[in-house]
Amino acid sequence: MSDFYIKKIAVAFAVLGLSVVLFPAYGQATQKRQHDPELVKTADMDRTVSREKKINELLAELRKSHDSVAVPIKLPAAMPLQPYQENDAILGGPMATPEQCVKYLLKVNPSPNIRVSANELVEYYYEEGTREGVRPDVAFAQALKETGFFRYGGTVSPDQNNYCGLGTTSAQVKGAYFSSPLLGVRAHIQHLLAYASTKMPVEPVVDPRYDLVRSVYTDSPINTWEGLNGRWAVPGRTYGEDILQIHRGIVNEQ
Repeated sequence: MSDFYIKKIAVAFAVLGLSVVLFPAYGQATQKRQHDPELVKTADMDRTVSREKKINELLAELRKSHDSVAVPIKLPAAMPLQPYQENDAILGGPMATPEQCVKYLLKVNPSPNIRVSANELVEYYYEEGTREGVRPDVAFAQALKETGFFRYGGTVSPDQNNYCGLGTTSAQVKGAYFSSPLLGVRAHIQHLLAYASTKMPVEPVVDPRYDLVRSVYTDSPINTWEGLNGRWAVPGRTYGEDILQIHRGIVNEQ
């Protein structure tokens, strides 16, 4: 048993006025009473059951509070943090930690409308970005811009697991649907790869517009975030700059 539970159990016993040594003392005290033995036995059993019930309820509460503590995300060993500098490249390593991404999101929107926890979603971005060589922290910043920090309110709805407006070509076209948040993130990363590189994704393609983008930018990849202006979003005159501004906010998160 961990030190956490040992300390919490000790607190539970203290709150109820119980300790291991009290149980035999309690038994001795009952033997000295001048009441009917059967009534004393019944009362003792009732008190024992009541105490056990309270202890179990306290322990359940403690376990629940312990399980709710966010588990720190480990940065994939294959992609170490890069020192911060102005960098508008789509491909590369992260400058922010996953924890900074989560903290920045929850500071702006404490209740993001997503099907998994903020920790899990950010972890997907780091896993998928690491695999494909796309900067995961900036891709996540793009998702924040596209979804309004996961408040939505535009054409795309939360049930689509579409975090980058993929396939949303007008206010009447909702765009792509993905069966899980993981596949939604994977499609987002693959779509960035389609713009920025000629190499095929490591995982099977789930981006429905991957081939279309590759056919347009066959020999001239768009390798900067500003290069997406007017391409990923229309008119999108400051689209890339807006993403990088959000990214700077993430990097500055303490």
